[in-house]
Amino acid sequence: MNLLFFGSGAFGLPTLERLCTEHTVVAVFTQPARPAGRKRVLTPTPVGAWAAERGLPVHEVEDANAPDVVARVAGYAPDASVVIAFGQKLSPALLAATGELAINLHSSLLPKYRGAAPIHWAVINGETQTGVSVIGLAQQMDAGALYAQRATPIDPMETAGELHDRLAAELGPDAVAGVLDDFVGDRLTPLEQDHAAATRAPKFTKADGTVAFDQPSRAVRARVHGLNPWPGCRVQWWFAQDAPPRTLLLRRVRDHATCSATVPGRVGADLRVACDWGGLEICSVQLPGGKELYFEQFMRGYGFAPGQALMPL
Repeated sequence: MNLLFFGSGAFGLPTLERLCTEHTVVAVFTQPARPAGRKRVLTPTPVGAWAAERGLPVHEVEDANAPDVVARVAGYAPDASVVIAFGQKLSPALLAATGELAINLHSSLLPKYRGAAPIHWAVINGETQTGVSVIGLAQQMDAGALYAQRATPIDPMETAGELHDRLAAELGPDAVAGVLDDFVGDRLTPLEQDHAAATRAPKFTKADGTVAFDQPSRAVRARVHGLNPWPGCRVQWWFAQDAPPRTLLLRRVRDHATCSATVPGRVGADLRVACDWGGLEICSVQLPGGKELYFEQFMRGYGFAPGQALMPL
């Protein structure tokens, strides 16, 4: 089939690569290049860079619903279109130009976690499983008919970043390819979502990147991992009575049922951080401007002692 691909983020790359081997991707539509990094270098989206390297026609569009873009899409006369982490809502006029079928790959088991950050929230809320859903495009966010779902367990030590990469590589390509095969074979059986069971997964800001310790250690661990890699989980590290606190970025932690300290946030003799229930073992941390350090490296270089404390920013 002749396909159009609408995508920007890295989540869609494994699926785009699969589509290029099984179909003809006639063009890729993506967000414009943006300044990135400390030097603010103009950088294309991951999808745009990948497609350009392979000689695919790439259209960077600030407004995909502009009449000239809609006309350009219609000019390709695609059989179907695939939308993954594109970052723009497609209007009815644009959808009408995308072929007989327009599908979206979403990184949750819909109707749970509709929105911009489904992976983060699944980890933060302590879900034991998640997955991907292939849905039709609808005007209400992530509310289209279900064509396929693939589920997978979430490991308690898995970060949102690791889960993102695993869903993208291991579940997404097969799910999308299977729906397109069913479309070609006239076997599609769309199922309406249970809209009453829908939950939201709003996006995060940098200000959300912290955690309080007045809750069970399991919930603290889930939030730390759900905020990794972005926006990250920053806390105040009170390492001395006569010195101001330092900012510490928690990267990976392990929850325990016990801690020798009892005040939430306090470091016990066992070097665990007390929570409302249980304690937290720090596995890796990062200081501002530094690299991620295993806890043993952090201990040797900076020290971490009983009586110190961690507090939310």
